[in-house]
Amino acid sequence: MGAKRALAALAFGAFVAAIVAFVYTLKVSKAADYLGSDPKACINCHVMNVSYATWEHSAHKNAATCVDCHLPQGGVEKYVAKARDGFNHAVAFTTGSFDQAIVISGDGARRVQANCVGCHASLSNALIKNADLNHRFDESDRQCWSCHRQTPHGAVRALSSAPNNLDVRF
Repeated sequence: MGAKRALAALAFGAFVAAIVAFVYTLKVSKAADYLGSDPKACINCHVMNVSYATWEHSAHKNAATCVDCHLPQGGVEKYVAKARDGFNHAVAFTTGSFDQAIVISGDGARRVQANCVGCHASLSNALIKNADLNHRFDESDRQCWSCHRQTPHGAVRALSSAPNNLDVRF
């Protein structure tokens, strides 16, 4: 009986330690912040400071947040994308396997494109309707930022491009 009791105590201790470690990790990583839509949550990691700084000085600041542009609009899709992106970001930042210049993924680019077209629906519809007059517009594969390159994050997106913006925190 003594061995069984010791094993049960050890298992219970390991379980409690795992719970404490999990709760501590959630607190330190500010995991709850990512459930909302405050753009400052995106700069919990210093790598995103330049993206935040350039957005903060753009015309989109008063119209759209990071979530409005970079995630699907509503429902379960939004939270699935948040979870997937969050996991990928956590792995990249934990292992240091990210570039100083942030580059959007293919999935992220599709989401941003859909949101650009959705928010600017009247303009998008006019471009499609008048595609024969606008030789530069091809709805099949052209992304909005192929012309609007500096919207809303500017032309240079590396940590060294905004060195004095490293003190912004959530």
